[in-house]
Amino acid sequence: MITDDELDAYRVSGEKVRVVRDDIRENDIRGIVVAWDDEQVLIRRPNRNVVKLSRSYIYQPSKEERRSPLDEMDNTTQPASEE
Repeated sequence: MITDDELDAYRVSGEKVRVVRDDIRENDIRGIVVAWDDEQVLIRRPNRNVVKLSRSYIYQPSKEERRSPLDEMDNTTQPASEE
């Protein structure tokens, strides 16, 4: 889950973010962070519509290469190596 500090940095800078919701690139939301609470984030899209999204999605700068949520799940579900 994205932190308040990360969201505030995106809001203050006005940097465009990409919200990755699933493994399909066409379903990504791009826009500017407007506001947030404990569970949701408001994103203003380029067409000026505002979208309310869950904070559990992946938020990253729009200019960065897209991270897949499946890769994120693989990294968190791998068992720790036994040494």
